[in-house]
Amino acid sequence: MDTRRAVLWVIFSLSLLMLWDAYMRHTGQGSMFAGPVGTEQAAKGVTPPNSGAAATSGGQGPAMTVAPAAKTDNAAIPAPTVSKPSASLTAAGVASSGQAAGASGERFILKNSDVELEIDSQGARIVRATLLNQASDAYEGKRVVIFDQVPERRYEAQTGLIGQASNQVPFPNHTSVFKKAPIREGLSVDQNLSLVSESGGIKLTKTYSIDTAGYVVKVAHSLQNTGADSVAPMVYLQLMRTGDRPPGESQFYQTFIGPTVYTNEGKFQKIDFSDIEKNKATHVKNASDGWFGIVQHYFVSAWVPRNEAPREFYTKRVENNLYSVGLIQALPAMAPGAQQTHEAILFSGPQLQEVLEKLAPGLELVVDYGWLTFLAKPIYWLLDQLFGVVANWGWAIVLLTVIIKLVFYPLSAASYKSMAKMKAVTPRLMKLRELYVNDKPKLNQAMMELYKNEKINPLGGCLPILVQIPVFIALYWVLLASVEMRNAPWLGWVTDLSAPDPYYILPVVMAITMFIQTKLNPPPPDPIQAKVMMAMPIVFSVFFFFFPAGLVLYWLVNNILSIAQQWMVMKNIEKQAASHR
Repeated sequence: MDTRRAVLWVIFSLSLLMLWDAYMRHTGQGSMFAGPVGTEQAAKGVTPPNSGAAATSGGQGPAMTVAPAAKTDNAAIPAPTVSKPSASLTAAGVASSGQAAGASGERFILKNSDVELEIDSQGARIVRATLLNQASDAYEGKRVVIFDQVPERRYEAQTGLIGQASNQVPFPNHTSVFKKAPIREGLSVDQNLSLVSESGGIKLTKTYSIDTAGYVVKVAHSLQNTGADSVAPMVYLQLMRTGDRPPGESQFYQTFIGPTVYTNEGKFQKIDFSDIEKNKATHVKNASDGWFGIVQHYFVSAWVPRNEAPREFYTKRVENNLYSVGLIQALPAMAPGAQQTHEAILFSGPQLQEVLEKLAPGLELVVDYGWLTFLAKPIYWLLDQLFGVVANWGWAIVLLTVIIKLVFYPLSAASYKSMAKMKAVTPRLMKLRELYVNDKPKLNQAMMELYKNEKINPLGGCLPILVQIPVFIALYWVLLASVEMRNAPWLGWVTDLSAPDPYYILPVVMAITMFIQTKLNPPPPDPIQAKVMMAMPIVFSVFFFFFPAGLVLYWLVNNILSIAQQWMVMKNIEKQAASHR
């Protein structure tokens, strides 16, 4: 029974570790991408292009046989079907092991108020994306960089065509040499770029367009059959990235980083790079909808085709610590002289839910709240509404905490009443322990009689808290995952709610509030337990020194409100007890 009286504090205090543990287990989990997938054109033997480096045996995967449709509308595009494993990942005439992984050509710049893109003429690849309004000291230019060519965090967006002409010459892909083409009159050269390459009887023009603001890149693949024979190309969209975590992340908590895919069939799926490495990944491979991307804390890059045509999702290990994820779509067969266009968008920027949910179904789910998404999403909505009122994320967190405490006031009051009654009978419990120090059965019997006479439920203070814990965990995930907290100031010295308090003021005050709560709670009769309870505020406060200020602010406000509520309840019970004497 002594242990039961300490359950409340243990549950409440250990909730932080539960939250942390949940997120650590959340890191790397996923059931999304299967082992590397190859693609093969019927009677052609063409496999997916290498991602710019020599593929290893770990990159082999199933091939795909496609029967091209005779019609030219997207609805007639046949669904890819998986066949036997391909023996090679190097497409005929495409990047071979002798070609340098970092091959580079002329660089072109597209820029708006939010992002600056660098596009390489070698493959018309997006090789760098600087987020102009996302400050970070972890990067050389003091701005967050998504796509990059730094060896330890190589990351780029690639596209191209799979297939080859009858003379075995491959179609243009992400390793082909592209040249700049003129853009239509009236379009901004800073926000539009066309690059053209011709090979295998296909002239491919890639056109990149961005608006004056935002993180969306519109990508059009315009194909023209310049040969004498009919061809049936397939287009692929791909992201390639090293498995390292981005710079500037905390060493004390981690969020998921890796590929993701969304389809109506499989919904939101994710996979860790280690699963790709071990060829143990699983995911929906064939679908008529969906998108794919790569997620990291606060940011995401995602390819979204602008059609509902069949597609095959794949992933593969390119080389040591370098992985790719993508999709392939079969295009309608093209007679000599025929033309067609495939359109897609690439989002590469912060995980702004209102923006993402407008781009594609399920894209906002990259802001991953885990198994408590059904609670976390309305909490985020409320937090966002409060920010619209106070225009400060710190004060929005304070108001949100107050609202949650008010909602759970009846449960909290019941808990504190039970604790107050327990504290009132603690001296009598101490006497019982001294009286039956050597007789545990009689001690337990006497304690049960005392609880019955005083109408006390030893676990009455714990159950209301247990009901609230899922909400606490969901709110924890909301505050940890929301990119809006980045560089968001609160008050005075707190200039970034996503970073630890620079002067540790909030964690120190947090430790003080935890100590006050310990004193308000009924002390355990066991002296050793009592010492452990008194040491807990110091032990747990250490974690808060390294947690984002926004999270510490929430826990601090929650503790202050809990102390005030608990003090009021106990005073009322003491007055009632005094009036009955």
